[in-house]
Amino acid sequence: MEDVNKTPIQIGTYIKQPQGYKAFVPAHFPPERGIHISASLAKKHAEAIHLVGKLDGITKLLPDRDYFLRMFIAKDASSSSQIEGTKATMMDAVEAESKDRTTNSPSDVDDILHYINALNYGLERIGTLPISLRFLEELHERLMKGARTTHHAYPGQFRKSQNWIGGTRPSNARFVPPPVHEMKQSLADLEKFIYTDDAYLPLIKAGLLHAQFETIHPFSDGNGRTGRMLVTMYIWNTKLLEIPVLYLSSYFKKHQDFYYERLHAYHGDPSEIEAWLEFFLEGISATAKSAIDISEKITKIREEDMRKMQQLGKPTAATCVEVLRHLYAQPIVSVADITAWTNYTRQGAYKVIDRLVQLNVLKPLPLKGVSKYAQKYIYWEYFNLFSEDND
Repeated sequence: MEDVNKTPIQIGTYIKQPQGYKAFVPAHFPPERGIHISASLAKKHAEAIHLVGKLDGITKLLPDRDYFLRMFIAKDASSSSQIEGTKATMMDAVEAESKDRTTNSPSDVDDILHYINALNYGLERIGTLPISLRFLEELHERLMKGARTTHHAYPGQFRKSQNWIGGTRPSNARFVPPPVHEMKQSLADLEKFIYTDDAYLPLIKAGLLHAQFETIHPFSDGNGRTGRMLVTMYIWNTKLLEIPVLYLSSYFKKHQDFYYERLHAYHGDPSEIEAWLEFFLEGISATAKSAIDISEKITKIREEDMRKMQQLGKPTAATCVEVLRHLYAQPIVSVADITAWTNYTRQGAYKVIDRLVQLNVLKPLPLKGVSKYAQKYIYWEYFNLFSEDND
């Protein structure tokens, strides 16, 4: 959207409140004269769209892709939660989903499990409810209800009081979002922007939605995680991807300080909108490349492990192949998981595990001080594709 008027656009204004502090009050959104998209930004968008298209093509070819999708979601959940201070890892979260969940799981693994639940709920709900304020409230409720939190989160409810970012109170905060009455109008603008048929390029629009949502900060807690889920939901809803495998949280976590800096500058004076969008589009491209690489490696690992199964007798091979399919969704397991998947006795499940260990598909995990009967096993080569160490 070229604009001959190069006067900097202000996303909003800092206005002094009766209590003495200044709060950010967003202007009408989007700006009436549009947001200038430079040639370099349009080029970055074209590169990102190309990579998203390539990702869409390769993931369509993945067998059992619904199983693989669970790992992309778990990776995003752990990264997004860690941005907010959660210390638990993706391995902790995947291990906690095993039937033999132990009390040794970190207490804040619950944050990640709530995120996984909310994201899965949103991906399913989007088929019956458009992305809207009600949709965001439902997503937030799933994320926060019953979750470990340091203060009142009011799950599923937009805030009814002033919040702030950084500092101990609004007067010394780094950023004070709009007061409640201004917030409501800003949310109405945001909802309308989602479905307005305009000339904004789709990934540009996704970036604007995220930054504007974080600027409004409409919930008492959980804004960052909800806003990052919004990106995934919106991009998938645009039909750029048939399967929702593009999650930006690991990129934001890797560049966390810069992520916050760019978001803060977005509502600065002047508003650095293009700088934010450049960062966002670079994140789309980097994340798409990573997902393409993971998808290609998944295919290779699957082919190699299927060849290993062919060394076994037919009944054993069929069982191991079925277990392997489940491992794509849950690569850390106990004997109870194998028993549930195969309907074997515990003794029979142990035999299956032994075969998979011999084939170098599964590896035993350290016992972490629990009984040997709580031994867990990991499909390491596959799990490692999604590891935080590979970001």
